[in-house]
Amino acid sequence: MRAPFQVLVIPYKIINNEILYGIFLRSDMKVWQTISGGGEDDESPIEAAKREANEEAGIDYSANYIKLDCTCTIPVEFITGKFTWGKDIFVVPEYSFGVDAQNEEIKLSHEHEKMQWLRYEEAVKLLKYDSNKSALWELDFKLRNKRRKNENKK
Repeated sequence: MRAPFQVLVIPYKIINNEILYGIFLRSDMKVWQTISGGGEDDESPIEAAKREANEEAGIDYSANYIKLDCTCTIPVEFITGKFTWGKDIFVVPEYSFGVDAQNEEIKLSHEHEKMQWLRYEEAVKLLKYDSNKSALWELDFKLRNKRRKNENKK
């Protein structure tokens, strides 16, 4: 049974000291977005994020995840086409995560026809949804700040 929340997952990797983000072209809507999907049964948001990343991109469950503060709400009709959880639930939360895909070989599911590794500035221009852009901004900020702190320790 579908749980009343959504997740976003943004794969990232660092190549030649540059952070790259994986974004995906949906097969059905032809829009660029991050990995996304809904929770199932009694899954927690992180469990749903790991399952969605595995199903949509082949990312291993053991990969390192970063829980982002970025959340939004989405009208239930946009997700399931109907009031799935009763007449009094109009929106559901969407939780966001980053996942270190440095050692992952991305394998696209039928949901996506294309995937690109892009720098932040390129990725944010292609993404359609504001929630994806906000989550990407937060992840980029956190990763850059972490790298600066590590560089200052040297």
